[in-house]
Amino acid sequence: MVKDCGVAALTGAQMPENRHCLTVRVYYEDTDFSGRVYHASYLRFFERGRTEWLRGCGFQHNLLVQSNGLAFAVTKLQVEFAAPASIDDLLEVVTELSGFRGPVLNFRQVVNREGAPLVIGSIDVVAIKNNRAVRLPREILKLLMAAPHRVQS
Repeated sequence: MVKDCGVAALTGAQMPENRHCLTVRVYYEDTDFSGRVYHASYLRFFERGRTEWLRGCGFQHNLLVQSNGLAFAVTKLQVEFAAPASIDDLLEVVTELSGFRGPVLNFRQVVNREGAPLVIGSIDVVAIKNNRAVRLPREILKLLMAAPHRVQS
């Protein structure tokens, strides 16, 4: 289960165990005509959270592509909107790897405001190489199987 990590710093992020917390400020560009966060903006927040989770594990997208030709693509996305966020809100994107099997990583993500969940997402991401699904490289699998990042496969 994804838990509130507490807003650490306006520019910082933290990764206790398998959970990564990213602080995001809502800007005008993130909102619709009503001043509330546009629904698609939450998908960008989720993407940033997964990217920083990966970075917290010691990997970067550009280096994975350069070294292994490996990239990731979203294959399944389920989102529940509980409450809106507004311009200038300080949000926390909590990302947790909930499992993996073969080439698929399963993430659970929550956008919180002051500890209250606003948006909850379940996202499946597949590892791809040469436009085909591939198993994760050994170095990534080792990391996922090792404590404190141990996740069910």
